[in-house]
Amino acid sequence: MPGMTKSAFKTTRWSLIQAAAIDPTGASRQALSTLCQAYWHPVYAFIRRNGYDPDQSQDLTQGFFTRLLEKNDLSDADQTRGRFRSFLLTSVKHFLANEWYRSHALKRGGGEITISIDVVNAERWYTPSVVEEATPESVFERRWALSILEQVLTRLRNEFANSGQSDLFDNLSVFLSQDSDDVRYEELALKLGIPAGTLRMKVHRIREKYRELLREEITDTVSTPDEIDEEIRFLVTRLID
Repeated sequence: MPGMTKSAFKTTRWSLIQAAAIDPTGASRQALSTLCQAYWHPVYAFIRRNGYDPDQSQDLTQGFFTRLLEKNDLSDADQTRGRFRSFLLTSVKHFLANEWYRSHALKRGGGEITISIDVVNAERWYTPSVVEEATPESVFERRWALSILEQVLTRLRNEFANSGQSDLFDNLSVFLSQDSDDVRYEELALKLGIPAGTLRMKVHRIREKYRELLREEITDTVSTPDEIDEEIRFLVTRLID
């Protein structure tokens, strides 16, 4: 980010947290609720790996975010302390360490602001093969990395949809996660009725946009520009572990 100084570095995630801590009502709290909705998966995975069953994990995840949003448990959040990922993990650890929170976790649907939790989806990812011998922290970190990629893919899909190119996205998105080869290019080019060279350019552009959005998403979760590349490397390592 050419020309960006540390003093000018503002992140959406920390801005939302700080706004909600100062004024835990109205638009700021609703915006933070939307943010938490995007990142409940790693919290659920962490709680689940700590020995709670799916129903308990759902209740505790809901209770954690409700507590975070409605009880103004954001006042200690400090942007200078680093990454939103670390803030979230530390917060949920404190939540589980408190016996009162555990015994009074709000049930699904409790409170004015709720996080929609799809346990079936979460449990589909949370399988013995994924979490075997993994620590709660490593499960949280891997699910955090996957959540980041899901947010990026959703943003990219929405950009194509907004320009009336949903079908093109569906055809090109496969090249974001798989190596390309001439046969696949030729087959898809024939299907789309465009030259293979044109298809290669479109794939190049969607990959560039994906990388751009990934960097933006990461930027929004750290507190200084110096942490961006380090956090991207962290994300990659958690995906391949």
